[in-house]
Amino acid sequence: MIKIITTATFLAMVIANALANALPINGLTTGQISDFYPNLFAPAGWTFAIWGLIYLLLAGYTLYQLGVFQDNTDTARGEFLNKIGILFSISSLANAAWIFAWHYRVVPLSLVLIVVILVCLILINQRINQEQLSAKEKLFIGLPFSVYFGWITVATIANATVLLVSLNWQGFGLAEPIWASIIIILGFLIGAVTMLKNRDVAYGLVIVWAYTGILSKHTSTDGFGGQYPVIINITIVCIGLLLLGEVYLLISKKRNGNMRVLAKQS
Repeated sequence: MIKIITTATFLAMVIANALANALPINGLTTGQISDFYPNLFAPAGWTFAIWGLIYLLLAGYTLYQLGVFQDNTDTARGEFLNKIGILFSISSLANAAWIFAWHYRVVPLSLVLIVVILVCLILINQRINQEQLSAKEKLFIGLPFSVYFGWITVATIANATVLLVSLNWQGFGLAEPIWASIIIILGFLIGAVTMLKNRDVAYGLVIVWAYTGILSKHTSTDGFGGQYPVIINITIVCIGLLLLGEVYLLISKKRNGNMRVLAKQS
């Protein structure tokens, strides 16, 4: 039953997101809604193409939990997949509901819903990190939720920023570039700590992707055109540090893999 619910809620999420721009819902596309709340944390439009990858990876997971790519050695994972499936179903319903809250410009509700998605993904990734995954499970379970988690981490911060803009928050009198810089640094710290704690290369790469989108928005002529050099410099530093963290994780994983091979041989 959980497998069917997981599949149905995934399809509902995909359909809601497709209709959001195809109709579009409430006469406005998702991007047009974003334009109502201009801010210095928003990335370039091309950055959102990552949703295509996210849905593709989640489709792979959905098929996997239905048994499409499983063999006899995977059947013992039923309880593990069911626990993830329940959380994923909740996140999918919240994602679909977020579309309507966003398109009808109920920004506070949209933030609540994206926090629900974030909490579900935190719990899913905690559950995944407790398991020793096979190569196939890393592809169909680990990777989809790492990428999704990474993007929702940044999206939650962006949604919170939009809420502040919608409320005409004045930032305690501080200039907007200063607050944007603080938010960018905060997002970097959250992303870097999560990446290193979970030893998750894919998650970190998604944060790099999002921050590259922010950098592109600030440097391109159809964006802010370099008006805020402090934000540009801070974003470049954050991207550089994230990439260094990625290199560290890759070297560390390779070293640990070599040590396990030597241990088996001895």
